[in-house]
Amino acid sequence: MPEWFPIVMLLAVFGTLLAGYSVAVTLAGVALLFALFGILFGIFEPDIFGFLPSRLFGIVTNQTLIAVPLFVFMGVTLEKTKIADTLLVNMSSLLGRLPGGLALAVILVGTLLAASTGIVGATVVTMGLLSLPIMLKQGYQHSLASGTIVATGTLGQIIPPSIALVLLADVLANAYQQAQLSLGIFAPKSISVSDLFTGSLVPGVLLVGLYALFVLARSSTRPELAPPKQTDESKVELFQLLKGLFPPLLLIVAVLGSILFGLATPTEAAGLGATGALILGLAYQSLNLQRLKEIAESTLNTTCMVFFILIGASVFSLVFRGFGGDEMVQAWFELIPGGVAGALAIVMLIIFLLGFILDFIEITYVVVPIVGPILLAMGIDPIWLGVLIAVNLQTSFLTPPFGFALFYLRGIAPPELTTQELYRGVIPFVALQLVLIALLVTFPQLATWLPAAISS
Repeated sequence: MPEWFPIVMLLAVFGTLLAGYSVAVTLAGVALLFALFGILFGIFEPDIFGFLPSRLFGIVTNQTLIAVPLFVFMGVTLEKTKIADTLLVNMSSLLGRLPGGLALAVILVGTLLAASTGIVGATVVTMGLLSLPIMLKQGYQHSLASGTIVATGTLGQIIPPSIALVLLADVLANAYQQAQLSLGIFAPKSISVSDLFTGSLVPGVLLVGLYALFVLARSSTRPELAPPKQTDESKVELFQLLKGLFPPLLLIVAVLGSILFGLATPTEAAGLGATGALILGLAYQSLNLQRLKEIAESTLNTTCMVFFILIGASVFSLVFRGFGGDEMVQAWFELIPGGVAGALAIVMLIIFLLGFILDFIEITYVVVPIVGPILLAMGIDPIWLGVLIAVNLQTSFLTPPFGFALFYLRGIAPPELTTQELYRGVIPFVALQLVLIALLVTFPQLATWLPAAISS
C-alpha cells in the first residue's frame, strides 16, 4: 500500500478541490492528514518536516516573487482607472465599418490590456462590459462575440508581463535545478522570469495573429455573423486615438524593454510598471483616494491568495516526496513508449485534461513540480517547456465546465447570451491554442530563438 500513497494523495487533492474547498487549505490539509496517517503506521518519516521552515522562509523572501504584487498592482490600477475605455471606443469607430471590424478592435485592445494588466479576470470583465453589448446590438453572432472576448482576455496568460509566467518561472527554476543535480551537475544553471518572458513573446504575438486571421476569415466568408456598423458616425480623430493608445503602449514597452535588454530585473521592471500605472491614472484624472484604496485592497487580496497557495503547495510537495512520489512518477515515465517525445505528449495531454476541472495555479503548483524535474532531466529545453506549459495552461481558462474566463463573462453578460452559445464560441479559439502548441512542438525556435539572440 505505501507505494500507492502518492497517487491516493493526488486523487484526494483533486477530489477535495472539486468539492469546492480552497486551493491552499486543500493542498496543505490533505498533505498533513496523509503525513499523520503515514507517521502513525510507520511509513512516513516525521523528520522530513524539518525542511518545512526553510521552505516557507524561502517563499516569503524570494526576490523573484516580489514581482507578483507589483505586477498585480500595475494591472489593477490600469483596470480601475478605466484607461482602456477610450481606446476601445476609438478603435471601434476606426474599424467598426468593416465586417468583423469590431471583433478585430476587441482583439487589438484586449491584447494591449492583457499586456498591461496580466490579469485574465480584469481583461475579460473590462472587455465584456465595454464591447459585448455593442457587438450584440450590432448583430454579431452571440457565440462569435463571446468567444472573441473571452479568448482575448486569456492572452494575459502568455503575453508578458504575466503573473502566470512569473509563477511558472519560479516553479520551473526549482525543477531545473533539481534535474541538473540529479544528473550530477553541482553548479546548475537556472531559468529566470526574463527568460520565460522573452520566450513567450513571439508565441504570444503569433496567437494574436491566429485570432485575428480567424475573425477575418469568418467575417469575410459569412458577413452576417459580424456585420459592419450601419450608423454614420463621425470619424475618429487621430489625436484621440493616439491619446488612448500611446500612454499604455509606452508603459508596456518600458516594462518589457527594460527586462529584455537587461536594464532591469523583472522585479525592478514590475516596480517601474506599478509607478507608471499610477502616473497614467493621475494623468487621466481618474485616480483618487477612494480608488487608490480599492486598488490597494484588491492587490492585497490577490497577493495573499497567491502566497497562501504557494505555502500550501510547498507542504504538499514535501509530503509527496516524503512518500516517494517523485521516484514513482520517474519510474512511470521510463515505461512510457516513445522516450522524451512520448513523455512530453503524455504530460501535455494530462495538463490539457486537468484544465477542464482545475485552474492554472492549481496545475502549476501540483503537477509541474512533479513532472518538471523528470522532463528537464531528459534534456528538454526549460524555456521551450515553460512556454509549452503556459500555452497549455491558457486553455484551462476556456475549457468548460470550469473555465474561469467563461465564468467571468457569464457573470456580466446580458440574459440573451446563453451558456450554450458561450461554450460554442470558445471551441474555435481553444483549437487555435492547440494549433499554436503544435507549431511550438514542430518549431521549438519560436520559443527559443529570441532568448538566445538576446543573451548572445
